[in-house]
Amino acid sequence: MKIQLSISDTIKQTCPRFTAGLVYAQVKNSLHNEFLWKEIEEEIIQIRQEYPLETINKRETILATRKVYKNLGKDPNRYRPSAEALCRRLTKGMGLYNISTLVDLINLVSIRSGYSIGGFDVDKIDGNFLTLGVGKENDLFHAIERGTLNIENLPVYRDATGPIGTPTSDEERTKLSLDTTQILIIINGYSGKEGIENAVKLTTDLLIRYACAHDIETECVRAY
Repeated sequence: MKIQLSISDTIKQTCPRFTAGLVYAQVKNSLHNEFLWKEIEEEIIQIRQEYPLETINKRETILATRKVYKNLGKDPNRYRPSAEALCRRLTKGMGLYNISTLVDLINLVSIRSGYSIGGFDVDKIDGNFLTLGVGKENDLFHAIERGTLNIENLPVYRDATGPIGTPTSDEERTKLSLDTTQILIIINGYSGKEGIENAVKLTTDLLIRYACAHDIETECVRAY
């Protein structure tokens, strides 16, 4: 089932350059892939060499996401975009958690590109239509491994039931699991379209190599 994405007027006005890179695929998840983790470990070394802690939030893709947070009224230091949080963790000498192959390869794309990326189990999405808008005061959002998250004024993807993802965290309801066979990955390009195609290509390559991906479809959705 292919998911259609629309972008709200609020997001268009706040970030007219926004481009989402979408990747759909049939996949086979696994708990761990040693070859993927060799790539991740190499990337961790590169990140630590290239980006001192104080420069992480100045990476173009991360900085653009932070600016959107500020423009929407959200403190990006309290609610960090996931790519920034991951890279900060690495530069502090900590590693990445091994969650599953699908989550791990998304994290690899995220730290390499600086994009905050959502990964969703398509079979858990209510309907075939998502909207990217802004979180509301009364939105209930159970962030993965974080408990209830205040998503008011955060960019948020919604299905027919409610919110499923933000650049800070995704929702428990649609999270990836070892039983996931159909995935939707959304790469959030608040810095514009430049770099999105490369991130999409990297994502599809990793899915093919490490998650037996097939029936892959990709799409770029722009604010304008």
